Amino acid sequence: MSEKLQQIINKQQNQMSPDEENMENIVQLVGFVVGEEEFSVPILSIQEIIKPIEWTRVPRTPAYVLGVFNLRGTVIPLIDLRLKFGLPSEAMTDNSRFIVMKNATETAGFVIDRLTEAIRLKKHEIGPAPETSMQEKTMIEGVGKQDDKILTILKVDKMLERDFSLSSSQPAAMKQSYFILL
Repeated sequence: MSEKLQQIINKQQNQMSPDEENMENIVQLVGFVVGEEEFSVPILSIQEIIKPIEWTRVPRTPAYVLGVFNLRGTVIPLIDLRLKFGLPSEAMTDNSRFIVMKNATETAGFVIDRLTEAIRLKKHEIGPAPETSMQEKTMIEGVGKQDDKILTILKVDKMLERDFSLSSSQPAAMKQSYFILL
């Protein structure tokens, strides 16, 4: 487990009090920033958080798929969340991190601008995702309210979907999943 993730988990454990109401009503998240927005994902969906390492570009993939990197013998796709969210690309900084997320079948790394904190919210402090015309395609799980700020909680399963097809403006020959190339 990475040192930064261990620090977040330790901080979160220190925040727990034995008399806190039923733990089943608590959602544990890790917060991070992409652009000017703060997002969060469930802590249990995170495999680890690492400083950026070398990656290899994979041809014929969308711009937001930076390529793949080797994490202790496992080849992991790397997604730039700035580009995925339609923001302009920026050079990585000392605060940039790769956040490696997983579900039952998929694993991917995501470039984030900076890590914020471990977050514990009561389930009643989380509202539904805003309604959109593309509700089934949204990556937003819900919106959390913490003190005076709003947190966008992302759907990890949606983020890990292998639908990395290129836009319709690109040639049909280039429309394929990067996983085919691995």
